[in-house]
Amino acid sequence: MRLNIFKPILRFERLDKKNHNRSVFSAIVQKEFADNIRSWRIMILLAIILLTCIGSLYTAVTSIQDVIDQLSKESQQIGQDLYLFLQLFTVSDGTLPSFITFVAFLSPLLGIALGFDAINMERNKGTLSRIMAQPIPRDFVITGKFFASLLLCTILFLSLGLLVTALGILILGIPPTFEEFLRILFFLFICIVYIAFWLNLGILFSAIFKQAATSALSSIAIWLFFSTFYSMIINLLSKSYLTPHSFTTVEDAMNRSEFILNLLRLSPNYLFNESITTLLSPTVRSLGPLTVEQTVGAVASPLPLSQSLLLIWPQITGLIAATLICFALAYIIFIRQEIRAH
Repeated sequence: MRLNIFKPILRFERLDKKNHNRSVFSAIVQKEFADNIRSWRIMILLAIILLTCIGSLYTAVTSIQDVIDQLSKESQQIGQDLYLFLQLFTVSDGTLPSFITFVAFLSPLLGIALGFDAINMERNKGTLSRIMAQPIPRDFVITGKFFASLLLCTILFLSLGLLVTALGILILGIPPTFEEFLRILFFLFICIVYIAFWLNLGILFSAIFKQAATSALSSIAIWLFFSTFYSMIINLLSKSYLTPHSFTTVEDAMNRSEFILNLLRLSPNYLFNESITTLLSPTVRSLGPLTVEQTVGAVASPLPLSQSLLLIWPQITGLIAATLICFALAYIIFIRQEIRAH
């Protein structure tokens, strides 16, 4: 009987603890989100991303309108055949890069800017020890910072994607098909995953290094290495590895080409570019070398959305895995660190 009496009390205590933890975590997320919104550094980056994306949208719309003017008959059928809404993200007239080029270049900077001083800034200011003195679980601090920054990036890119879609409808006068809209949504999801990787990388270096400048330089160095130097190094290696006299059969040549391609896919930038290019260009039917026998009988038509997703599924899985690995390392390092008041 005594156990039956105390069971409701224990259940109430568990529920009260869960509600308390939920309210504490939401308070941390709201505080970090408000700090990011009020930060001049983040506001400047958001303004740059918005302006550059609007500029790339303008160049894409002008080039698409030129095509529509040349082929004015049956414009609705033209929009369905050419995937005009997807070309809003990929086409450029040469004056400015395309939308996806700006996203691939600026989104890592946004993730790094949100995460490079997430931990060490609190430690240097002495506020981290004050936070830990409160009845707050330690993992709420790092997870709250991550979710607040990710929430900001999600709102930003969903707004940009819907803005581009709305302006495309107003300017072109052609609504997107359901498949085009789904491709745009999956494109925005991949962008958010890509930013989450660089965000977690910045948080990882912020937990490792005590100075914010060191963590920022380390994150930017890795971004520059993968965006510029890594492909150059692989291309130099491929010149000696893929020489015609180094292989004797077609199978050997295919294996060597596949090996070089797998080395390139170790870069998160390359995985991201492959994913969004395949998703926004339905005419891409393969991401690797093909023999003549494999291309015999292939119908030259755009891939449906399901096949495009199946084609880039390894790339998306790799980006998600890299993001989780960076977050797990940052989480373990932060949990094991000793935090004392100065």
